[in-house]
Amino acid sequence: MSKNSDLPKRAVVGLALVGLALAALWAGGWGFWLVVTVMAVLMIGEWALLAQDERQRRLAQYVMMVPLAILSPAAAGPGFLALGLVFGAFFFVAIVTRNAKLAAGQVYVGLPVLALLLLRDHPQGFAATLWTMAIVWVCDSGAYFAGRAIGGPKLAPSISPNKTWAGLIGGLVAAILFSAGYVALAPGSAIGWWLVAVSPLVAFASQIGDLYESHLKRVAGVKDSSNLLPGHGGILDRLDGLVFAAPVAALFFAIHHQVVVGGYWW
Repeated sequence: MSKNSDLPKRAVVGLALVGLALAALWAGGWGFWLVVTVMAVLMIGEWALLAQDERQRRLAQYVMMVPLAILSPAAAGPGFLALGLVFGAFFFVAIVTRNAKLAAGQVYVGLPVLALLLLRDHPQGFAATLWTMAIVWVCDSGAYFAGRAIGGPKLAPSISPNKTWAGLIGGLVAAILFSAGYVALAPGSAIGWWLVAVSPLVAFASQIGDLYESHLKRVAGVKDSSNLLPGHGGILDRLDGLVFAAPVAALFFAIHHQVVVGGYWW
């Protein structure tokens, strides 16, 4: 009964999140940076819960603001300086708090933020970032329906009892099919058929991210990273796949742009 009563709430919150993501993506520039920054600060706060060190939560959030500020359109933007500051933030938090797990959140959150801003800064940034975000959504949906329909051996029962190998394969197949349709509808120099080849790797990274966050919650003894989103848990619960998928996608787009398209990007 409780699950059914949560469905309308989950649907409304889910649609609101998708709408916010698409609006920020379309706006680009300051709009996209602002939404990503707010999400990053909230994610660091939730990471402190998973790291079991809420006492240092504010410190971790303040430190995260340094690379986030450098990533803004008014500063250096996404690049090597921001990457260095992300790892600098890790070392600073580790030294000050003597909690390497809490400090790891700076990289766990900082790298996907840098990756998303790099993708949006790509010459075909809207299409590249939309594809990356959609791969995560499509893979999750494909994995869910394939797992429910086929069942079979569990993927990682000690971490996430509901995930199956059939679900994993279904998610990868869904990602490939989606990419083929996406490329057909969004042709371009950087949005080519090579995306179909790399889509299962990005989708696989998404599934690893999902499993890793499940592992973190199991170790911390919590069901959700927070109760910020009614019916969905926390920001980390919604973006766990994107945390791993975004850096992989950004790497592929960077390699493609340098090797195939030519020119300097990043």
